Amino acid sequence: MKKKYDQLLIYIVLALLVIGWIMVYSSSAVVAKMTYNDSFKFLKKQLLFSLIGLIGMVAAMRIDYRRWMRWAYPILAASILLLLVVLIPGLGLSLQVGVARRWLMTPLFAFQPSELAKLALVFFIAYALTKKGERIKEFAHGFLPIMIIAGIMIILVILEPDMGTAVFMGLLTVILLFIGGVRVSYLLALPLMAAPGLYLFVIRFPYAYRRLTAYLHPWEDMQGMGFQIIQSFVALGAGGPWGVGLGDGKQKLFFLPAAHTDFILAILGEEAGFIGIAVLIILFALLVWRGMRISLKTPDTFGAYLAIGITCMIALQVIINMGVVLGLLPTKGLTLPFISYGGTSLVVNLVGVGILLNISARGEKDDG
Repeated sequence: MKKKYDQLLIYIVLALLVIGWIMVYSSSAVVAKMTYNDSFKFLKKQLLFSLIGLIGMVAAMRIDYRRWMRWAYPILAASILLLLVVLIPGLGLSLQVGVARRWLMTPLFAFQPSELAKLALVFFIAYALTKKGERIKEFAHGFLPIMIIAGIMIILVILEPDMGTAVFMGLLTVILLFIGGVRVSYLLALPLMAAPGLYLFVIRFPYAYRRLTAYLHPWEDMQGMGFQIIQSFVALGAGGPWGVGLGDGKQKLFFLPAAHTDFILAILGEEAGFIGIAVLIILFALLVWRGMRISLKTPDTFGAYLAIGITCMIALQVIINMGVVLGLLPTKGLTLPFISYGGTSLVVNLVGVGILLNISARGEKDDG
């Protein structure tokens, strides 16, 4: 029997990739020309990452998703090991940028272990929810073991330091545990448990507090911590309903920091206007709908949890990134899936989509 992959999901992801290529070039060409004398530098790298990611997606499409159940713990262990390695400067494998160590260097490429950790966390929680069943409602045998493992991963990410990704992983864990049937009272206690860690992080890294105050009062520090979000507002305001035209935006000309990564949505809003952002939101909404549909149609529990986990992983990052760019959330440093420049994130998300497609092919069998 020929496998029936979710064709609409494939078209949605390809459309997002093409939009990403256009916007990465538009937002980075001038900076790349001035800095590297090659206006196509970031686009070429993004195309290479896309090729690697698409190969990974096709490979994941062909792997029976039930095999990931057996690989959940090895993948988890490898992910934790990589998170540890990136924190050890003496090994000479990690790249330090400012105070942060988030990248592992290889002879061919650099990658972010925290991006791999997101997918590893989804595998682990999907496996744990499947194995524990109704026992997930018990504190000692259900909730606590999962939180210990997730907590270890989150603490390692905080130590890089990368509070944005740590918060993302914490929220993802809570969402998946809620879906899995964990008692709400346990989940409501988590903010109280996390509060001391957040306080210590702010004390250790004062920039985190400055980011929070810039989020609340950006106009009070227009040339400092409030500069980036104000420039984002300027870009979005200049775009209006229809935008100023692709390639004609001004904020990417050394005004808006991280224009081709975290704040690429602001450039899209400036050049394609409200209509461009609306189209992007519709595409992401369709992606989430297909992911939810795949989860609901999956014939086994592990596949359902894995599908909803991957869908939530992508959707949550979209919500946080858009919230930051629109000034609804403090700056987190998370990219916009499939759109922003960034190799590890792009490859991981495409592999995740490949797993969703494999689940969709298996689940379609019940349709007759």
